[in-house]
Amino acid sequence: MILLKNATVYTPQPAGRKDILIADRIVAIDSDLVVYVPNLNVIDCTGKIAVPGFIDNHVHIVGGGGEGGFRTRTFEISFSDLVRAGITTVVGCLGTDGVSRSLEALYAKAKALEEEGVSSYIYVGSYRVPVVTLTGSVIRDLVLIDKVIGVGEIAISDHRSSQPTLEELKRLAADARIGGMLSGKAGLVNVHVGDGAGMLQPLLEIVKGTEIPVTQFLPTHINRNSRLLNSSIEWLSMGGFIDLTTSVSDLLDDELLPWRAFQEFLAEGFESQVTFSSDGQGSLPRFDEKGNFVGLGIGKVSTLYEQVRLAVEHGTPLEKALLPITKNVATILKLRSKGSVRVGMDADIVLLDQDLNIDTVICGGKILMLNKEQLVKGTFESESSYNCP
Repeated sequence: MILLKNATVYTPQPAGRKDILIADRIVAIDSDLVVYVPNLNVIDCTGKIAVPGFIDNHVHIVGGGGEGGFRTRTFEISFSDLVRAGITTVVGCLGTDGVSRSLEALYAKAKALEEEGVSSYIYVGSYRVPVVTLTGSVIRDLVLIDKVIGVGEIAISDHRSSQPTLEELKRLAADARIGGMLSGKAGLVNVHVGDGAGMLQPLLEIVKGTEIPVTQFLPTHINRNSRLLNSSIEWLSMGGFIDLTTSVSDLLDDELLPWRAFQEFLAEGFESQVTFSSDGQGSLPRFDEKGNFVGLGIGKVSTLYEQVRLAVEHGTPLEKALLPITKNVATILKLRSKGSVRVGMDADIVLLDQDLNIDTVICGGKILMLNKEQLVKGTFESESSYNCP
């Protein structure tokens, strides 16, 4: 067992200076805990801030890209990338490429990451409808496969999508909902929204015209342009969630940066309905100063917490800034033991220093990084293999 002494705790709500006793789950939180346990590991957290482990709900863990040909296929995520970014729970997905990237490989990678030390889940499918599944149906995948918590990323309003009909999207959402109900999972449909004119309209029509609730969908990349961002107000007003992508182009206007967009949504009263995800290992177009395409970059999971820090630096209280990568994500994904520092929750904790740098990462009660030194690495990793800056 581990005793974290004298930490300033954010649950993510501020809870003051506390001690936290953890095993694989959080056992106790109180002031001046006295614990008599053999071989207790006591860590002095004076001057450090304990927050929930970060949840990244959209990562191409087996790589992504490929839109520019075979040489533009991005590489797999590394375990160390996740640890150094403070990510203790990751959700893997496929994107444009559902041919050379398979669901079997996605599932295997998720299992590998969990064996190495972080919690992992996957979405079945890719951009295309009808979706490819592991068992032959969305419902069966959700009910029978432990890692599957939803479907995605399904592309709409994008030239790369399969241009699904409204009826196809309805059936997909209905199957995901039933699979989620039977398995006790979210059954979420993660929706890639492109920069096409349709924007969120297909999803709005489904929610308004059927009994499928607005929370069955998580539209992502909502900060890709101002039209889409502004149109999301109607979706939020209906009780829906939106996801902002933290791996962003340098050419984005300031209002499209996740931290700034979140501040606007806070002012509108939507603080509990916004999530961040990194789109890690996804391909990102790069342009020169004249706007000419010059190549592809790679989404980085390190940007997830960077946007939280930027929000705090620009005046957002820490307890609010943490919501899009902790409690809000756990709520929409129905990860009931994640997203909060409370007794009975999984012992996923990140310690921040006074400057809000990531100092220590604990997942499931196992210390992965301590005092900025990574203690646990991926199976085939070395010091020179880190991709995370």
